[in-house]
Amino acid sequence: MFSWTADSPAITGSETSVATIDDGGTMWSRQQNAVSVRHAFKSYGTKKKPNQVLSNLNMTVAKGTIYGLLGASGCGKTTLLSCIVGRKRLNSGEIWVLGGKPGTKGSGVPGARVGYMPQEIALYGEFSIRETMMYFGWIFGMHTTEIVERLQFLLNFLDLPSESRLVKNLSGGQQRRVSFAVALMHDPELLILDEPTVGVDPLLRQSIWNHLVHITKAGQKTVIITTHYIEEARQAHTIGLMRSGRLLAEESPACLLSMYRCSSLEDVFLKLSRKQGQANVAPAELNISNNISLSALAFGNKKDNPVYVSQESGVVGLNFHQSKEVLISDSNGSTIAINGLNGSAPGVISETVDCDNCTECSGCSNFTSKGKIKALLVKNFLRMWRNVGVMLFIFALPVMQVILFCLAIGRDPTNLKMAIVNGEMNTTIGADCVFDPGCSFTSLSCRYLSHLNSTIVKEYYTDLDSALDAVREGNAWGALYFTDNFTDALVARIALGRDADDETLDQSEIRVWLDMSNQQIGIMLNRDLQVAYREFAQQLLRVCDNNPKLGDVPIQFKSPIYGTNDPSFTDFVAPGVILTIVFFLAVALTSSALIIERTEGLLDRSWVAGVT
Repeated sequence: MFSWTADSPAITGSETSVATIDDGGTMWSRQQNAVSVRHAFKSYGTKKKPNQVLSNLNMTVAKGTIYGLLGASGCGKTTLLSCIVGRKRLNSGEIWVLGGKPGTKGSGVPGARVGYMPQEIALYGEFSIRETMMYFGWIFGMHTTEIVERLQFLLNFLDLPSESRLVKNLSGGQQRRVSFAVALMHDPELLILDEPTVGVDPLLRQSIWNHLVHITKAGQKTVIITTHYIEEARQAHTIGLMRSGRLLAEESPACLLSMYRCSSLEDVFLKLSRKQGQANVAPAELNISNNISLSALAFGNKKDNPVYVSQESGVVGLNFHQSKEVLISDSNGSTIAINGLNGSAPGVISETVDCDNCTECSGCSNFTSKGKIKALLVKNFLRMWRNVGVMLFIFALPVMQVILFCLAIGRDPTNLKMAIVNGEMNTTIGADCVFDPGCSFTSLSCRYLSHLNSTIVKEYYTDLDSALDAVREGNAWGALYFTDNFTDALVARIALGRDADDETLDQSEIRVWLDMSNQQIGIMLNRDLQVAYREFAQQLLRVCDNNPKLGDVPIQFKSPIYGTNDPSFTDFVAPGVILTIVFFLAVALTSSALIIERTEGLLDRSWVAGVT
């Protein structure tokens, strides 16, 4: 015969019974619990050398309760909380928060359903207390009047100084109280507090705990709190003792003290830590997944009370997970657990429902809102306005860079060396290139070279190979070559016209080799060489009483619609330089702001609040 026993830890029988607990996999249990973590694994580092932070961790936080998460620094508490609020993802396992998975559409997490206080102060030092509350209140979607009313309550409750005081001018304890006030501002469904009472006066610490107990009484608010003050966690409904990425136990403080026959929670934690170490050393002993052995659970000689063990978590405790299971007890004292009022016996697979598309809170997580945009604009303005040095840097640096560019770099390039080989000159390097400035058709190569502008420095070479080597070695920007009979060939070309043969045409040409690795300088030299030839031809025709237009290209350029006929190098390069300066300055400022906010915890806090 089987007898039904509802929510009762006491089952008669001479043998110790092990009851399976609701694993949180059904839709009903997910909705009943505020937080449900199953088989959580999280590691950092490489695959070859991973740093395991969470190892098969299971955790259940019932709605309307205070859950105290206790553990030494580095045991994984902060990482676990970051995964719960959706800031980090597990390598494997799943997390359900307020009936949905963090980060999914409509879950409201991250967002206004969660109030989060990180370990860091995570506040903008340039803001006053009032401005801090306004910023986060707008992000949470609150109206200004609601924020003002809530601010007055928090100022009195947390004994905060004047609302006009800047955060950076407050003491460390006052800053932590302001950080706590931000988490309480919008009265969230789930309140996650990471070390909220560090550096707080004992009387105020007790007042904070009284407030947490008060807001959870109605069953609508849930609190997860971590603390270094282990004994103050006795006021929590449930305590999770965490070590090396695992929960050693999850139970009410009174039950833990009774089960382990200790006078303090610190002694309970020490005893569980030792048993975990013994279980790790002796693998032959039957272990549960979190390394607490079944034989280690024999407290005293009592064997008439059942021990409740989760099949998944291995976390030890009476009434584990606070599930609504119904136990079936037979005449032999063995126990079968049925999940929920209409649950199934072991061996029957219960139906699970995926809640990725839950619509219970479909309006809790909008992509953006007017309040968020307003908060971010005000934040950026205040941070810039109250950092005069940064503001001057933003506006003055581009101006100074452009001025220095125009003075030092932006002018037209000068002293551009050209390697010249003139066969009509004396082969001795440095000999003067003399010509008759009148109507004389002698030494026309020298007459042409005289029309080169002052930006070109003429360097003469005896042979073409030496000139080309100078260009290849970077000693010159180009090479010019005049044949031995350049003048005679040019005169014959003009006289013969269409009857000139190919050799005459070839000998009358000026041959140019340019270094086009710098395109702007190469194009400018190309232009200057052609302009010099046009001026040379027009001047020769003029002194010989001919129309100088005969020496010009039959294309007439009028005044340009925009710009000038002789644009400067500065006009060409300055826009690109200005855009480059503005772009990299914006990138540098944005990157530095993100790095600073991430280092101080501000970025994570804003994202958890709902900033996208």
